[in-house]
Amino acid sequence: MKTKPTGIHHIRIITLGCSKNTVDSEFLAGMLEKNGFSVSDDSSERETDAVIVNTCGFINDAKEQSVDVLLENLEKKKNGSLKKVYAIGCLVQRYKTELLIELPLLDGIYGLNEVPQLIKDIGGKEILELYGKRLLTTPPHYAYLKISDGCDRKCSFCAIPLIKGRHQSRTVESLVEETTRLAEKGVKEIILIAQDLTAYGKDMNRKQLLSELIDQLSLIKGIEWIRLHYLYPSEVRDELIDTIKSNHKVCRYLDIPLQHISDRILLSMKRGINTKQTYQIVDKLRRQIPGIALRTSLITGYPGETSQEFIEMKKFIKDIRFERLGIFKYSHEEDTAAYKLADDVPKRTKESRYRALMETQQDISYTNNMSYTGKIMKVLVDDYKNGTLFARTESDSPEIDNLVIIKNQLKKIPPGLFINVKITGADIYDLFAEIEN
Repeated sequence: MKTKPTGIHHIRIITLGCSKNTVDSEFLAGMLEKNGFSVSDDSSERETDAVIVNTCGFINDAKEQSVDVLLENLEKKKNGSLKKVYAIGCLVQRYKTELLIELPLLDGIYGLNEVPQLIKDIGGKEILELYGKRLLTTPPHYAYLKISDGCDRKCSFCAIPLIKGRHQSRTVESLVEETTRLAEKGVKEIILIAQDLTAYGKDMNRKQLLSELIDQLSLIKGIEWIRLHYLYPSEVRDELIDTIKSNHKVCRYLDIPLQHISDRILLSMKRGINTKQTYQIVDKLRRQIPGIALRTSLITGYPGETSQEFIEMKKFIKDIRFERLGIFKYSHEEDTAAYKLADDVPKRTKESRYRALMETQQDISYTNNMSYTGKIMKVLVDDYKNGTLFARTESDSPEIDNLVIIKNQLKKIPPGLFINVKITGADIYDLFAEIEN
């Protein structure tokens, strides 16, 4: 295989941020490989001519991480261990001009619709249709399926619409085709991702098509689990609830970010939902889909958040007892509606509130996990290391949720198999089990 005119042969892609970025990197890797490049996401690879950093620009911490990674690799370029460093993704889309000024040693920076130009600049010639080929960076038995991009919501704290633009759904046909190819490669779990799954189809047919998509995907041979990430709470319709309840391939798991519980803050956040409605939605899901695991995210330290509103959120967590919960400290993002408000909750207060909420959830998580002791559960094996199996229940999404740990397994069970286990114990975030014969 000949080296490209740019002197680049081996390329490493570093992906930062969310699973949607992971999918974008996987398609980029497929295009690069089609053009004759050797592509890896492994930092241990010694032969690397160029690095492409797929950046995140969502909140301050993510932006700082993206810049740090770029600087780290530019330093490698200075000392001669890298030939080229490129930046793509959300941070570039939002701060392209600033990056050009601040990081002049970058060999190229490309916004979200400029990947074809990157392929050309790096020495490639063939530009594939975006969803033509994909190199999975996840284990081969699960994959993310990005069903749409962008967002039409007006949430005051969120910069995603500024970065990604308007909501755009992919066609049901293209998603079925892609999932079929993934299943043929051995994928058994499909994780549907979008900024807002409940908006799927509205830009095409002016109605929610998520249930129709799920029904079509569930017909694909080899797919056994379909997992749903990021549903807008006020748009979880009865049709979708019925689909989840009746389709045995859909995991009894929903990621439904609620963000806060105070009426005043929800109004300021422009979430289109109030305290009472939030409790009602959670209650409805629990009643109509028995055994469902609910994951949510909450933001503390939003402008003007009082100590009483913080206590209200803490009580909400105790009342609902979410199976999975992520807490975020408010990030004051320029050009968002909330940026016009004073970021008046001190950093130290945000941190103490964050820790208090996490401690509250840890107690709930431990109690929830211990309640599974003695039960027989179906799990999907993710990994095997040194006699220990690592698996997940349908209540757990990869990388962010609980693991089921099965020790003292002399015989390796390959990842991607479903097995039955008996839960023997638990801690805050993991279950311990033995294989049920």
